[in-house]
Amino acid sequence: MSNSLNFPKSGGSPIGARIAMVDSVEKVTGSGKYADDLTLPGMLVGKILHSPHAHARIRSIDTAAAERLPGVFAVVTGRETPVKYGILPIGHDETIFAVDKALYIGDNVAGVAAETEALAEEALRLIRVDYEILPAYFDPEKSMLAEQNLIHEDRPHNIEKDYHHHFGDVQAGFAAADYVREDRFECAEVTHAALEPHSTLAKFDPDGALTVWSSTQVPYYLMKTLAATLQMPESQVRVIKPLVGGGFGGKSEVIPLELASAALARKAGRPVKITYTREEVFLAHRGRPRQFVELKTGVTRDGRLTAVDARIIQDGGAYCGYGVVTILYSGQLLNAMYDIPNVKFDGFRVLTNKPACGAMRGHGTVNTRFAFEQQLNMIAAVLGIDPVEIRRINLLHAPCITVNGLRVLSYGYPECIDKVAEKSGWKEKYGKQGYGKGVGIAGSHYVSGAANPIIRSMMPHTRVNLSIDATGTVTIFTGASEIGQGSDTMHVQIVAAELGVPIGRVKIVAADTALTPVDLGSYSSRVTFMAGNAALEAARDARNKILVVAAKKLATNIERLTIEDGEVFCIDDERLTLTFDEAVRLAIGPRETLMATGIYAPPEDAQGGKFKGAGVGPSPAYSYSAQVAEVTVDTETGEVHVDRITAAHDCGKAINPINVEGQIIGSVWMGLGQAVQEEMVWEGGRLMNAGLLEYRSASTLESPPIDAIIVESNDPEGPFGAKEAGEGSLAATIPAVAHAVYDAVGVWINTLPITPEKILKALEAKQKELQSSVVNSQPQTKTGNLHKDNGR
Repeated sequence: MSNSLNFPKSGGSPIGARIAMVDSVEKVTGSGKYADDLTLPGMLVGKILHSPHAHARIRSIDTAAAERLPGVFAVVTGRETPVKYGILPIGHDETIFAVDKALYIGDNVAGVAAETEALAEEALRLIRVDYEILPAYFDPEKSMLAEQNLIHEDRPHNIEKDYHHHFGDVQAGFAAADYVREDRFECAEVTHAALEPHSTLAKFDPDGALTVWSSTQVPYYLMKTLAATLQMPESQVRVIKPLVGGGFGGKSEVIPLELASAALARKAGRPVKITYTREEVFLAHRGRPRQFVELKTGVTRDGRLTAVDARIIQDGGAYCGYGVVTILYSGQLLNAMYDIPNVKFDGFRVLTNKPACGAMRGHGTVNTRFAFEQQLNMIAAVLGIDPVEIRRINLLHAPCITVNGLRVLSYGYPECIDKVAEKSGWKEKYGKQGYGKGVGIAGSHYVSGAANPIIRSMMPHTRVNLSIDATGTVTIFTGASEIGQGSDTMHVQIVAAELGVPIGRVKIVAADTALTPVDLGSYSSRVTFMAGNAALEAARDARNKILVVAAKKLATNIERLTIEDGEVFCIDDERLTLTFDEAVRLAIGPRETLMATGIYAPPEDAQGGKFKGAGVGPSPAYSYSAQVAEVTVDTETGEVHVDRITAAHDCGKAINPINVEGQIIGSVWMGLGQAVQEEMVWEGGRLMNAGLLEYRSASTLESPPIDAIIVESNDPEGPFGAKEAGEGSLAATIPAVAHAVYDAVGVWINTLPITPEKILKALEAKQKELQSSVVNSQPQTKTGNLHKDNGR
C-alpha cells in the first residue's frame, strides 16, 4: 500500500505533529460524559446478587419477597435468560445469570431494578437461594487432574483447551546445542485496575428497540451479544460508547452487567443503569491469568539459539472468555522476536472456580515473554556473553516468515536495542556498579491487530465512511472505540493529512452502532493499523473525487493537481487554483454531501498457517521494544527501588509522538506494577484484595523516571508506516527489572511479583550455597548427554 502524504505548504504535516487529543477539552473540563454520568427520565438502579460459594448447584431461587418490596420494578434470574454467550465462537459457556450452577465466589445469580440503590440492595437481601455446595478447584495444576465434579461437564479434566505445536525439529536443535537450560517460572494473577468501573445504561423504546450506553471496547460485539441473549433482531439493538475511563482489555469482551441491565430494563419497562462497585470490578476480572512456564532452551557456545521447548499452564477461571486466544498467544508469540529454528509448545488453559481471566494489555504474551527474556539473560550470564550481544546474535533477518508462519516485514528491534543501550549507559554500568545497584535489559513485541477476526466472517475488519458538506467540513464515521489510546485523534490526523486540510476542519463520530460502520473494536492494538488504513483509503477516495471535478473545472489533468492547506492547485502552474470549499461544492453537485468509504482486511499472506490454532498470532505487523531498567536493592529489607527505565519502541511511524510517548510510558508503568507489587491474593476461592488500596498498583511514589524513545521502522503496509504503540512495551519491563535485580545482588527471582520476601529468601539461600561451596555455575561442554542448569 502506498503511503503518500500531502505536505501542507505552511502549516506542516499533521502526520508526526505533536497535537492534543481531540477529546482532551471534554476530559480536562469535565464536560465529557462517561457511562455512569448518564441519566434518563424514570431511570432505575440495577444491582446484581453474587454467589457466596465457589462451586454450588442452585437448587432453587425464591424472589417473591424481593418482588413485593415497594419501589422494586424487576427481578430477573437465570431461568429467564438461559441463552449462552461468549466472546469466542467456540467458547459460549456463560449466561447472564447462573442457571444451574454458580462457578465462583461473585458469580451472577440474580438481578434487581429499583428506584434507589438502597432499595435495590434491600431487594437483593430478600432473595433466597438454596445452594448445594460442590467441591471446588483453585489450583490449575490440581484442577487439570480432576475426574469428577467438573466445572463444565463437557470439559474433561477441567481443561478448557490444550494445544501442542512443534515447528522444526526440537530434539535435533537440542542435540546441536552446547548448553541447554531448563527453568520453571510462575507469574501471579493480575488485573487491569482501570479507574472507571464498568457501567451500563439500557433503555427500551415503545416499539421494542433497545439502546445501550456502555463502557466498552467492543460496541459491535456487544450489540451482537445483546441481540443473541435477549433473542432480538440485531437491527433493533443500538450500542453507544461514551467516554471510557480506561479499558486495558478488561472491557474488550462482554461483561455480564451489560446484558443484565438490558434484561432488567425490558422486564421493568423503564431504563436501568448498573455501575459496578470496585469489588465487583475485581470479581468481573478478565485480567491476566496466573501462569506456570516450564522453559527449556538450547544455545551454541557463542549464544545462538538452537531450540526452545515451552510447557505453559494458565489458570483461566470459571469461563472460557478469551482463554483460547490467551493460551495460543503465549506460545505462538515465542516467535517473531528472535530467529529460533526449532520451537515446541504445549499449552493448557485450565478451568478453576475463580473469576474468568481474559485479555489484559499485552494479551497472552507478557508472562511467557518474562520467562523467555529472563532465561535468555540467565544463559548469557552462564556463557559470559553480554546480554545486549546475545540479543543481537539472535535477531531476525526481516522481511521474513518465522518457523511457525508469522510474517515480519518491519523490524525495528535492533535499533531499539541500540538506542536503550546507548541512552542508559549500559556498557559503563552493567556489572560495574556497587553491590545493591544494577541494570537489566529485555525486549518484547506485540501484534498490530489480529490478522484473523474473532467472529467467523468474510467481512472487512473495519470500515470508515467520510462525509464532506458544502462548507468543506469533513466528518469521519468510524466504529473504532476511543478508550484513551488516541484513536479518534489518529483518524483525524490521517484524514486531514490525506485531504490536505487543517485538522480543525475534521470532525469525528465514533462507536455508535446505529450511525457508524462496523469495526471489530479496540483490542490487540488493531485500531491504528486497521482503522487507520481504512480512514486513509476513505480519504483517498474523497480526494480523488474532488480532484476529478477540479481537473475538469481547471481544464487540466488530475495528475497535475494536489490539495494543500485547504487549497486545490496545479503543482506546476499556481494560477490554476480553487479553494477546497469550491472544489467540494463542484464534487457534491446537487447532493447535500460528498461521501467516501474505506475498508481494511489483512492480506492473505499475513494470516498464518493452516495448523490447529494457527489463526492466533498472525498479524499484518509487529511492534518491538527494548528496555533497560536501573534498580537499587536494599539488602537489609529486600526492597527494590526502580530508579529509571529507558524504553525504546518501534511503532513504525509516530502519527502523534506525544500520544506514542504516553502509550510507552503507560505500558512501562503497568509492567512495573506486575514486576514488583501487583498480585491478586486468593484464599479458598475468595479474593482478599478486591480494592485499589489493597491491590497496590503502582502510584506516583513508585513510578520512576521513564525515558521513552520512539523508533520508526516505517511498516510498508501501515498507514503512513504506522503500527502498534499501546501494548508492546509492557512485557519488556518485567524481565528488565528482574535482570537488574540479579545485576544488583546476584540472585534470579523467577516468580512474580518480585517481593522483598523473595529477595531476602534468595539472598539467604545464596549465602548458604556459598558457605557450603557446592555451587558450580561454570558452563559445561556437551559430552554425549545435554548439560542442564536449573535456575534458583
